[in-house]
Amino acid sequence: MTTFSGARPPRLTIRPTTPADRLVLERLWLLFRHDMSEVSGALPDATGQFRRERLDAAFTDPGWRGFLAHLESDGAPASPVGFALVRGLDRPHRVLSSFFVVRGARRSGVGRQLAAHTLASLPGRWEIAFQDDNPPAVRFWRAVATDAVGQAWTEEHRAVPGRPDLPPDTWISLTTG
Repeated sequence: MTTFSGARPPRLTIRPTTPADRLVLERLWLLFRHDMSEVSGALPDATGQFRRERLDAAFTDPGWRGFLAHLESDGAPASPVGFALVRGLDRPHRVLSSFFVVRGARRSGVGRQLAAHTLASLPGRWEIAFQDDNPPAVRFWRAVATDAVGQAWTEEHRAVPGRPDLPPDTWISLTTG
């Protein structure tokens, strides 16, 4: 187990995912879906897995790209600490489909750096969804949008397709250069 309280500050690296990253992303995905279950109420299936269509699509479908973040500290092996999955690269706008940072790396700037790297790596029109029932996500995504484009972003509520039982998602739209 790696912790990040050593003498030298940890170094964050972010890179595009490859098929070799699938096992790491599957493990992080379980943590991500577990965290999101607090907001969504989603439960794992009989095998202990959460829905993973978006994760699978990131490896098989056209128009997807993933990014994986690692922290290195005091010569220890790099620890995977987060990911971003983007869809819509073959459409007029990109959608930040899934985004996650492990709890031990939160509130350290890792999430803001991963989000900024993702937005800057794929310039163009973006949409980012989150739930109002997740106050940290509300603050985080508004700050990320402001960091990226100042006040040149919009926010709207949209119904969740096929889920009238859920409150609408909040969507931020912005364009990066």
